[in-house]
Amino acid sequence: MNSSRKYYLDNMKFLTVFLVVIYHVLMMYSGITGIGLHEEASVHIWDSFEYFVYPWFMMLLFLVSGMTTRISLTRNPDNKSFLKKRTVKFLVPSTLGLFVFQWIQGYFSMKISNSFETIPETTPKLVLYFIMSLSGVGVLWYIQTLWLYSVVLVLIRKITKNAEKLYSKTENFPFFGVLLLSIGAIGFAQILNMPMIECYRFGIYGFAFFSGYYIFAHEEVIDKLSKYSISLLIISILSGIGCTVYFWRQNYASTQIASHPLNTLYGWIMCISLLGTCKKYLNFQNSFMKWCTERSFGLYVFHYLGMSVSAYLLDRYTVLPFGVCMLLSFISSFVIGYGLNEIISRIPVLRWFVLGIRKEKKHVS
Repeated sequence: MNSSRKYYLDNMKFLTVFLVVIYHVLMMYSGITGIGLHEEASVHIWDSFEYFVYPWFMMLLFLVSGMTTRISLTRNPDNKSFLKKRTVKFLVPSTLGLFVFQWIQGYFSMKISNSFETIPETTPKLVLYFIMSLSGVGVLWYIQTLWLYSVVLVLIRKITKNAEKLYSKTENFPFFGVLLLSIGAIGFAQILNMPMIECYRFGIYGFAFFSGYYIFAHEEVIDKLSKYSISLLIISILSGIGCTVYFWRQNYASTQIASHPLNTLYGWIMCISLLGTCKKYLNFQNSFMKWCTERSFGLYVFHYLGMSVSAYLLDRYTVLPFGVCMLLSFISSFVIGYGLNEIISRIPVLRWFVLGIRKEKKHVS
């Protein structure tokens, strides 16, 4: 893959983040995962969206991240420089940033889950602050994990001299081989899953990231997927409907259900079908998509806070209908998400802790 801009990857990142926002709003008001706010929060027909996207949307994000990582290292192959940039961009906001800003997210997450009621009133304020800060990780688990994979990648590049040769050997990776990779996805989905904190699925997401880096970063591989993209998309949509019906009313986010071979197979087919489809139809840029993709990282970092604040306030201080509350939370995710990104990206020091940027920028690419 050459180092020229691949607009379909930028568009896929934004569209996936857009799906993440929708998913989190529905999750906030759903009774499936136990986060529902209202008494009405039980299993509704719109929860089918959560079942449909959960097996693949984060897998796709890691796969695309692996592909863009390859582009980054093609432009500048220096491991030290790469890791330094990744540390500032991903590790700082998801660790130090928790204590500088994301404790606010932790506060509202704890208010929503009524966690403060289980903490003794005699708890020192400093201890409470640390608890809120650690509870503010939220969606930042993704960039924590991405930083970890970046470290592993650098170690592989340093220790194994033939590591980069693997990339050159996969240039002609066959279409049938891409389908067979689903077996690897199913296998890795069964390992390295964190107990209790079930979003940390290091096995399957690591498989997606390194597959993106070593295989799908080849434009030739994506072109092969594009030839069969519509057929693959139809198959994956039908598979998603089938999995939604099959696992309906079960906790789709639990490790047992999320790692089920049926869900993993469906998720993998959907990922490769979207790669081919987006390459075929979304490999372009206009002013609107440029604006969106340049701010997708900021939206990802801040949308959950906007949603949490609005959902909590609407639940505690209004009697608005259930659907109206969801709509207002969805709007708040974007308004507050984009708003905080524009503000914090302009504040020295704070932007380094929260967004991992050193100098002033009007947006976060």
